[in-house]
Amino acid sequence: MLRSEQIAEADLTEWRKLAQGLHARYLTDGFSAGARFATAVGDAGDAIGHHPRVVIGACHVDLELVTAEAIYREDDGTEHVVEWVTQQDVDLARRITEVAADLGLTADPAAVSEIELGLDTAAPGAVAPVWAALLTGDAESQGRGSPGDEVRDATVRVPNLWFDDSSDPGDPTSSRQRFHVEVYVAPEVAGQRIAAAVAAGGTVVDDSNAPGLTVVADQDGNRGVVCADTSAVNTA
Repeated sequence: MLRSEQIAEADLTEWRKLAQGLHARYLTDGFSAGARFATAVGDAGDAIGHHPRVVIGACHVDLELVTAEAIYREDDGTEHVVEWVTQQDVDLARRITEVAADLGLTADPAAVSEIELGLDTAAPGAVAPVWAALLTGDAESQGRGSPGDEVRDATVRVPNLWFDDSSDPGDPTSSRQRFHVEVYVAPEVAGQRIAAAVAAGGTVVDDSNAPGLTVVADQDGNRGVVCADTSAVNTA
């Protein structure tokens, strides 16, 4: 797996690191043009034996690059197989950028986004099987692509669900909300997204980890987190 700093050094100007993967959006003249682009991307992937996740819209194509069997090594040398960005993702991202340029397509990196779910619990190992069954119907989704108990669907039908024992017993909202939404956006639009939420009536309740993580609450105290991987951006 590549660290965020290594991804930044790759200088993939049309791609953004969101959650576990690299994301890009390319604008097209229509669905058929998007399908032709997706076919060309598939050919590029065939050449190296690796492919992106692709969603074709009416006038855009969304791509995500992630390696299902990246290796994460702890300080003591323990290895875990995880979903993360590796060099093959970086190499394919560069090739896709070339394919898009050949087809005259324009990237819209600020438009990419990713949603994940978080659940506050002190017993993730106990509750994870229930959520794996409910969300995916597959017990193997528990701990898939993660060293923990996170629930990750191999077919990407539902958002990833991760567990966090961060609820504060003294927080009056903690008894009302155990789930929260993580909204991953491109770093250049994080401030705009937060400002829009505040303008709509929301409140910033924790910006101690901004600009990477900013917690926003609605009028009922329900919380969401705006996430931006600023360390994966080349600022040179």
